[in-house]
Amino acid sequence: MYLTDRSQPAQADPGQARRRGPGRGVAPVVLVLGTVSLITDISSEMVTAVLPLYLVTTLGFSPLGFGTLDGVYNGVSALVQLTGGHLADRIRNHKLLAGLGYGLSALCKPLLLFAGSIGTLGTVLALERTGKGLRTAPRDAMISLSTPAGNQGRAFGAHRAMDTTGAMLGPLAAFLILRAAADGYDAVFGVSACVAALGVLVLVLFVPGKAKENRAAEKESRAEEENGPDAKPPVRLREALALLRIPRLRALAGCAALLGLTTVSDAFVYLLLQRRAGVGEQWFTLLPLGTAVVFLLLAVPVGSLADRIGRRTVFLAGHAALLTAYALLLWAPAVPAAVPLVLALHGTFYAATDGVLPAALAAVVPEQLRASGLAIVGTSQALARFCCSLAFGAAWTMWGDGPALAGSAVGLLCCAAVAGMVLRPAGGHR
Repeated sequence: MYLTDRSQPAQADPGQARRRGPGRGVAPVVLVLGTVSLITDISSEMVTAVLPLYLVTTLGFSPLGFGTLDGVYNGVSALVQLTGGHLADRIRNHKLLAGLGYGLSALCKPLLLFAGSIGTLGTVLALERTGKGLRTAPRDAMISLSTPAGNQGRAFGAHRAMDTTGAMLGPLAAFLILRAAADGYDAVFGVSACVAALGVLVLVLFVPGKAKENRAAEKESRAEEENGPDAKPPVRLREALALLRIPRLRALAGCAALLGLTTVSDAFVYLLLQRRAGVGEQWFTLLPLGTAVVFLLLAVPVGSLADRIGRRTVFLAGHAALLTAYALLLWAPAVPAAVPLVLALHGTFYAATDGVLPAALAAVVPEQLRASGLAIVGTSQALARFCCSLAFGAAWTMWGDGPALAGSAVGLLCCAAVAGMVLRPAGGHR
């Protein structure tokens, strides 16, 4: 079982891989989707940056209570990803499902102004994550279907770089709003809602209805027009589930889930930095900015590197960076350089994994089931992280943050070793 096939389809342009610059050799639809993600992430990360501190210090949530909400934040989107991916393949309209997801998330942002209890917050966050779950697989399918197999890592890297630009600007905007507004948290939630609406507008106006950037998609479209709407039956649920018979997809889904079980959520990483390294509360909202800057700088070069040397190597190296960040938090939190080092390693982890994992699926999943395949792997990873949030919050509440993080570090080391064996290269694959 391998992580990816480095072979290049006949329609791929071999000159694309040699072009330089984050936008060169990247399909226009990828750049437009990147713009939508940039705007949407400004909105989302404004909320994400203040939510941990808002819940723990303002509303008085315990680590277990916060871990439960954080688990809901990730777990709901995981379950909905399967539905979004299958429906997008079934109706052959990835833009429609992505638009519904972006729209639902945007509608939930102003509801945070009225959520003050764990039940209300849980409901609003679940609905917001439902929107994320609906849009993720269709959006990534549009990126994948518009890009040659040999350039997938670069395309996803370019999209993630734009997405991360929003993730970088969101915490900065939240920081400035909290300093300027008298009722800071409400102001953050209100501005976030307006920005999210702008992202939906850009999607509706500028993203094409169907991804037709590659030749295979164009041929399929012409065949459908010639033979009529009934020439090709809709994708059935059992066809999507049959993807699990593909050994390499099972390996990817299993390893993503295994590693997700020991991947501490971003919110907990920032809370650990704030407490163990003594970061002042006034600087808390800027911590995600450090991760985002590194992710932004490395997303495209690391994606291109994965295309050249193999996605397995880069994927596992990213988890090694995360393990090093855990070690710093455990044994050297008082070192002056600990905070920037942890954030740099955290950003490196995302650059080496977030776009590389879906890029690896391009050589595994058929085009007509691409969104479903992306959803299966994404769901396995997100459900595992949901379990990790619950377990980490419970361990922190019972034994403290140090033992909880130590358990995650040991688990990550063991799981990475298993993933390295399962995804080992063989023959001409890496």
